[in-house]
Order: sequence, then structure tokens, then C-alpha cells
Amino acid sequence: MKWKAVGRSEIGTSHQKQGIVCQDYGNYRSFGHVIVGAVADGAGSAKHSDVGSKLAVETVLKCFADINESPQKQAFSQPLSKKGAQKVFAKIVNQVITELQKQADEKDYSINDLACTLLVFLATPDCIAAMQIGDGFIVRRSEDSEYQLLFKPDKGEFANETTFITSTNALKEMQVEVIPEKQEFICASTDGLEKVAIRLSDWKPFSPFFKPLEEYLHEPVNGEEEDKYLTEFLNSERLNSRTDDDKTLLLCLFDRE
Repeated sequence: MKWKAVGRSEIGTSHQKQGIVCQDYGNYRSFGHVIVGAVADGAGSAKHSDVGSKLAVETVLKCFADINESPQKQAFSQPLSKKGAQKVFAKIVNQVITELQKQADEKDYSINDLACTLLVFLATPDCIAAMQIGDGFIVRRSEDSEYQLLFKPDKGEFANETTFITSTNALKEMQVEVIPEKQEFICASTDGLEKVAIRLSDWKPFSPFFKPLEEYLHEPVNGEEEDKYLTEFLNSERLNSRTDDDKTLLLCLFDRE
């Protein structure tokens, strides 16, 4: 029994046309039966948001790696309460902000130049704890259940507006959820795929989007083939005809066989 995961970010067609780099970033770390994943989407208006999104995600993963090496390690094997999860995630968000500020100070620019959204999950075979600041989505499925959207994306008051981790109200707007159920599948993504993966009329996951991705993870393929599959999918003409934004998919499956 183990977690199987794959993640990929691809540049949107609008950014290609403008000569802008991909501002999305996603990555994961596994610690035995525990997996931690994070994705971030750099603000389009921020000069160095691609740097910010990568630094935010890697800081999150380093924080959890440090926890795994510390006496607090046993916390990974015990389901977190919602209050406990809020405390852990708030501490990590503050660390991310600290690292972003360090980067801004070193390069002599504003921390707002590193603005990005941030979505994080910590999952064991029996529980998932997750947080979200800004838009994007985390969808999960437990045994014998339908796909579930954990948080409604934060869209702010106006079009194309959301909360970023560098926003003064980031911690206040942070959404946290803990679900003590046996996990099968988790997908984290930035907002580039929202309109193709989530039914915006009622914020329900679109099952035909997620099912093939989950089924693919069940296939015995190596890392290079997994990477090729996601790369081709995210760059497909069919997908690009429906979204011109950067796209990130971080997929996790718990293989109980």
C-alpha cells in the first residue's frame, strides 16, 4: 500500500503569445503512508510571481519535511482536528511569507511582486487535511464516493480578483478542511482548469474530467510515461481551446493493493 503521485505545470497559450513564462508551480513529497502536495498560481500582475509560486510550494514541502524529522513526527500518523490543522497551516503560511519577504529583500523588490495563490494538502490513507488561499481547486474522492470539491475558489468581489498569500488578509481568508475518511484520489490544480473541471453553476466536480485521470494512475507506467501523458493532456488542442491560462495538475492515488 502506497501513494502514487504525478504533477505537471504547462504554460497557457495567452502567456506564450505574450512571451510570459509559466507562473504556475506544483510539487509533492511523500513520507511513508503520508503525502503532502502544494500548488501555486502566480498573480498575473506581479513581476516575479513565477519565482513566488515556486518558492511558496517548496517552502511548504520543506516545512513538512522538517516536521517529519522532528519529535512532532507522530502528528503525521494521527488525524488532525480542524483546529489543529488551522494551527499547522497558519504556521506554514507565516513561514512562506517570511521566505517571500527574504527573497524580496535580497532582490530589492516588493513582496507583492511575488504574489501567488496557495493550495496545500496533507493526506494519509485515512484522512485529508487541506487549506486554500485564493482560487484553484482541490478535489478528492474517498472509498465508494463521488468526487468532492473541498473549497469554493475565492474569487473576490470583482472579475479576475482573488486573495494571494501576500495579501494582508491572507490568513483571515485561508480556508481549512479536515475529512477523516479513507482517501483514494486527490487532485490539486490552479484556476486555469476550473472551467473544464468544475461545474461553475453549482461548484460540483465534473466527473468525466477526473475519472480518466484517476484511471490512468492505476496503470503500471514509469515516471517518464506519466510525465508524457500529463504534458500531452495539458497541451492538447482540445484543452487549450477552452482555457488559455497556465495549467497545473497534481494527482495522487492511494494504491491499497
